[in-house]
Amino acid sequence: MADSDTTSSEDTQLQDLVYALAPSPHFAEDGICYAARRSGLYRSDDGGANWRTTYDSLNLEAALATTAVVVSPAFESDRSVFAGSQGGVLRSVDGGESWNVALFPPPPPIVSALAISPDFIRDGTLFAGTVEDGVFRSADRGRRWSAWNFGLLDLSVLCVAISPNFAADETLFVGTETGVFRSTNGGRAWREVNFPTDDAPVISLALSPDYAEDGVLFAGTESCGLFRGIERGDSWEQVGEDAIQDSVNGIVLSPQFPARPEILVVLGTGLLVSRDGGQSWSGWQADVPTDQGLTCAAAPQGLDPDAPLLIGLVGGDVVRL
Repeated sequence: MADSDTTSSEDTQLQDLVYALAPSPHFAEDGICYAARRSGLYRSDDGGANWRTTYDSLNLEAALATTAVVVSPAFESDRSVFAGSQGGVLRSVDGGESWNVALFPPPPPIVSALAISPDFIRDGTLFAGTVEDGVFRSADRGRRWSAWNFGLLDLSVLCVAISPNFAADETLFVGTETGVFRSTNGGRAWREVNFPTDDAPVISLALSPDYAEDGVLFAGTESCGLFRGIERGDSWEQVGEDAIQDSVNGIVLSPQFPARPEILVVLGTGLLVSRDGGQSWSGWQADVPTDQGLTCAAAPQGLDPDAPLLIGLVGGDVVRL
C-alpha cells in the first residue's frame, strides 16, 4: 500500500492488517476507496494506487485501530462514511476530512463489523456488530446507537450482512462464534437459523443481490469452508469442499447473481472464483500476492476478469489486481 505522505518507521510498523475495504458506489468515476487498517482509516482517490490517512483532523496521540468501514449508497451527494473502532463508530459527512464520535451507551464496545441500509438516504439506518456486546442500531444516520439484541444468544458478532431489499423485508444476518442469526424486523429480535454449528465460527456473510426472490446467502467459516444457505437460511449445504479448505475471510458475489452465478472467496492463502454458482472453482486469473495473508476484497465493478479487484493483506498493503 503506497501512502501519498512520507511515514515514519514507527508509523510503518503500525500499518499492518487491513480489516475491511469500502469503495465508493461511483468507483469507476471517482476512484475513491477506504481501507480500515490497524493504524487507522485510509482513503485512495485514484483507484487504489495511493493512500492517505483520513484521521489528521482528530489530532490523535496514537494510532486508532479501525476494524470496519462502510460508505453511504448516496455517497456522491451526502459524502457519508462510517468507521468502526475499538470504542465505537466515527461518522463523517465530508468524505473523511472531519469526524464526529457517535454516541454509544457505556461501556464503549469494540466494533467488529458495520452494515448500512441500501435505502440509507431515506431511513438513515446502520448496524454495528461488536466483539462482546452483540448488535447496535442507529436510525439517525449514525449519530446515536442502541443495543438491539433480543433473542441474540451469542453476542460475539464477527460479521453482519443486510438484505438488498431491506426497505421491504427488514432482514439482516449476523455471523457469530457459534453460528448464524437472522432478524426479519430490522434487528428488533433475532432467531438462530439452522446452520451446522459444529462448523462455526462464521466470519463472513454475503446475500444474493436477488435475495428477495431466491432467498440465497453464503457463509464463510474460520476452518470449515464455505456454505450456501437456501430458504432464507433455513437450510444449508457445504460448497466447494474439495477446493476451499482455508478460512473464508471474505465473499463477493456478482452484482448480477444469480443470472451470472459468480462467487469470489478470499482465503487466507489466496483467491478462488466460481463462475457456475459454486460447482467448480479456479484461482483468480491475475497474480495474487502470496508473501502475505489475504484478509478482504472489494470488486467495485463486478467480477469480470478485466474489472479492478482490490485485495487487503495482513501486512497492511492494499493491492489492485
